[in-house]
Amino acid sequence: MDINTILEENQRLKQRVSELEERLSKYTNPDRNKKYYENNKEKFIQNGNDRLKILKETNPDKLKEYRRNAYLKRKEKLKNENIKENT
Repeated sequence: MDINTILEENQRLKQRVSELEERLSKYTNPDRNKKYYENNKEKFIQNGNDRLKILKETNPDKLKEYRRNAYLKRKEKLKNENIKENT
């Protein structure tokens, strides 16, 4: 292979990579996603409340378990923060 063909291929591949990165940024843009969730905030809150109501009715023990785990995680996080502050 000649150096010129290698350089041409390299340029072509670099261009292809930049095109693909452009396409990918369309789907992975965090600002766009954040804006979507801010605009539809009420809908997401309502869906969460509906799921919670269904869970209360169908399986209250599971809800109790979720709340206990959340409490334990909060407690552990607080404990870790206090340890960091004291050192």
